[in-house]
Amino acid sequence: MIGFIVAGLIIGALARLIKPGKQNLGIIATLLLGLVGSVIGGVIANLLGTGDIWELNVLGFVVAVIASVLLIGVAEAIASRGHRTAH
Repeated sequence: MIGFIVAGLIIGALARLIKPGKQNLGIIATLLLGLVGSVIGGVIANLLGTGDIWELNVLGFVVAVIASVLLIGVAEAIASRGHRTAH
């Protein structure tokens, strides 16, 4: 479980580095989006037959980072839309 959390944090941090621009997300949001991205990556890797959902493999890791980048984009869009309506 601790390995899964560490992997989620690493995947979330990589996704933030890859995504252009400044992100207004804290460490908890990065961790959560990285964890969700890891689950998505594991599920897709499992569906493609390259490993188990909880097993770290190259394809799952790559898909997890891509999913996390997309999730960060979605989270930013939702957060910015909320800030626009508040002003």
